[in-house]
Amino acid sequence: MPYQEIRRMIVEVDEEQLTEPMIQNLVKHLPEQEQLNALAKYKNEYANLSEPEQFGVVMSSVNRLRPRLSHILFRLQFEEQVNNLRPDILAVNAACDEVRKSCSFGRLLELVLLLGNYMNAGSRNAQSYGFDLSSLCKLKDTKSADQKTTLLHFLAQVCEEDFPDVIKFIEELEHVDRASRVSAENLEKSLRQMERQLLQLERDLETFSSPDDPNDTFFTKMVAREQYGKLVIMHSNMETLYQNVLEYFAIDPKKTSVEELFTDLSNFRSMFTQALKENLRRRESEEKQRRARAAKEKAEREKQERQQKKRRLLEVNAENDETGVMDSLLEALQSGAAFRDRRKRAPRPRACCLYTCLLAAQCQRILSLTTLLQLFDFWIPVKANTRPAIFFFCLFCLFVCFSGSLKSKHSN
Repeated sequence: MPYQEIRRMIVEVDEEQLTEPMIQNLVKHLPEQEQLNALAKYKNEYANLSEPEQFGVVMSSVNRLRPRLSHILFRLQFEEQVNNLRPDILAVNAACDEVRKSCSFGRLLELVLLLGNYMNAGSRNAQSYGFDLSSLCKLKDTKSADQKTTLLHFLAQVCEEDFPDVIKFIEELEHVDRASRVSAENLEKSLRQMERQLLQLERDLETFSSPDDPNDTFFTKMVAREQYGKLVIMHSNMETLYQNVLEYFAIDPKKTSVEELFTDLSNFRSMFTQALKENLRRRESEEKQRRARAAKEKAEREKQERQQKKRRLLEVNAENDETGVMDSLLEALQSGAAFRDRRKRAPRPRACCLYTCLLAAQCQRILSLTTLLQLFDFWIPVKANTRPAIFFFCLFCLFVCFSGSLKSKHSN
């Protein structure tokens, strides 16, 4: 870049071409004013000079070059500083206004005070009129007997079930997190530094002589007092709002800074949100376990019912089988069907063989009855104490049938 072009940008304060790194390098490597004045004498021998000397000759024609470059650098950094400070001030102002005017947050503090007085009943801290806001984060340290939940979880549960409007404070205090990262001390230091630089700029502008170059716009472009004044007013309003918040919550301003106050509120807001999520997960887990237990109990009941039905069915079938077989057996014995030979009757034997055939027929009947008794004993298990009675009953029936057969044969 030609040296004359660099001189033009400095004289006209061309903010589009000038950059912070360029000005910083010029300030860092710029010769002292005495050396520049010495180089100005060689203006007529410019072509015979080296490049650093030629650069010095061109820059020597700028009035008060070093202070001018410092103020130009301040001018370039001023907008950035204002843009960095303004959001912080606005965030603190918004956070102070939200904390002061949030009805849901005030209702939450009432519930916390009520819980504390209930738990401290009978102690020297009973019936307290208030508490420090920094104690909100300590609710997480008070745990239940099983060490699974905390007082903060209980508070979140009470708010969900009985006071759902209180949970809205999470949305109402949206600027608290941003304000917790603002340092009031750093804000004051930055504003004081800007004030010193502005005062130095104003003094230099008063001591500067009238510019000989008509293109020199340094005096017109170096005015920044208006923007700084607005920033100072915003900072003053921030301090006023913060003091009002401290007074409203009875907080000692000497012990609590802006950063500490909003850090505690931001942490409590995050912990309360996390407690709500953990309560939801715990309820879902308990509901899942409850459904699993209910399904298991239902399955066990159905299994027991099936087993009971199966036992009852087996008992009924066993009773029906025993009763049916006994009834069939008695009916067959009474009617003589058990002794009836269904085969084709053989020709009547002769008289001489009558008794021989009769004895053979009765033996065959005895064998048939014996087989029937064996089948009866096989298919229907009979108790040991009833076997003799059944046996003698069958013998009696056999004797009756045999006697009847003899009488019928004698009559024939």
